[in-house]
Amino acid sequence: MDYLGFIRDIRVELSHYPWLEMILSLAVLILFAALANFIAKRIIVRGIRHLITKFKSPNQSIFAQHSVTRRFANIVPAIVIMNGISTIPHLPAKIVSLVQMGAQAFIFLTLALTVSEALNIFNLIYQRNPKSRNKPIKGYLQLVKLILFVVCGLMILGTFLKKDVFTLLAGFGAMAAVLMLVFQNTILSLVASVQIASYDMVRIGDWIEMPSLNADGDVIDMSLHTVTVQNFDKTFTTIPTNKLVTDTFRNWRGMSESGCRRIKRSLFLDQSSVHFMSDEEQQKLKDFLLLDQYLDAKKSEIEEFNNHLSNQSRYNQRRLTNLGTFRAYVEFYLRQHQGIAQNQTILVRQMQPTSEGLPLEIYAFTNTIAWAAYEAIQSDIFDHLIAIIPEFGLRIYQAPSGHDFQLLTPEHENKV
Repeated sequence: MDYLGFIRDIRVELSHYPWLEMILSLAVLILFAALANFIAKRIIVRGIRHLITKFKSPNQSIFAQHSVTRRFANIVPAIVIMNGISTIPHLPAKIVSLVQMGAQAFIFLTLALTVSEALNIFNLIYQRNPKSRNKPIKGYLQLVKLILFVVCGLMILGTFLKKDVFTLLAGFGAMAAVLMLVFQNTILSLVASVQIASYDMVRIGDWIEMPSLNADGDVIDMSLHTVTVQNFDKTFTTIPTNKLVTDTFRNWRGMSESGCRRIKRSLFLDQSSVHFMSDEEQQKLKDFLLLDQYLDAKKSEIEEFNNHLSNQSRYNQRRLTNLGTFRAYVEFYLRQHQGIAQNQTILVRQMQPTSEGLPLEIYAFTNTIAWAAYEAIQSDIFDHLIAIIPEFGLRIYQAPSGHDFQLLTPEHENKV
């Protein structure tokens, strides 16, 4: 059977129906493009990935998640269509040119995305290096990506306008100053929006605090130019988008996601009330269930230490203080409190003494982030501590008020 003659006869018959010949030719071209795409992705790309798995590398998981070759293979059907569209009979020249420009623009975009994916892989591999914490390169790679996509955009624009890239750059250079002056705020807001989205700095629903602009509340709206915050007093603060990049603010999202909220508050103690504890005081405090084991353990520790100082003065020997015992009690109390997150840091520490007294700071986390519940737990803890402090022979420091001075006047003494 003469296949060439058969094909020739078919083409002669189709020549009488131009629209049918054009449709069949387009179908054949699309079939070839699909076949090329299948060969590139199902055979070549899989072969390359299978070859990579043969090499034992600690970065195999990264290569598995980010496939550069698969993205690069997308240009194969575009090349087939770009070169084959001109062979389609009876197709208008404008459509041929438009399809070729579209395919070429798709190739440019695919190459840019491929390089960007390769840079992402390089950054992930670099982050596994311990030195990456001190010398991060993410910012430099983002700059390279920005330049890459700008060049890609200019090449795509030059393809459709049928002009050289350098010609476009010269034309844009003359208008750059005017455009930057007119659209200064828009450009700054656009860049800030990209940075906020890239670094996931703020989301709608986040509680942010920005004292410089009197903003302290929930983000309820984010637009190109402004971010709207509803403060806790039900007022609204409008923040320029670029201010979130240039100025300092606090985002409480980490607290919300952790499910716990920090307590950091101090009790100011009168330093003159700190003293060594007598045996009677120790015996009295043993009635507290939380201090029974502590006092016995500290007593044994101190006796063992003092045995090595038998020939020393009694002033060099260790003795229990009411402040140290109170610190131990507060810590035991926090570790048994149902409102305190036990898997977080719990500290009871002395701060630098001041003229207002000796600060004893409570540092812990509640197991809830609800505002009312948090304040209730915190108040309950300090209510108890303030009430029980006199049992340890300690006093809360409080600056004298007018009523205190009035008690010292001779008139009041005479009345008494």
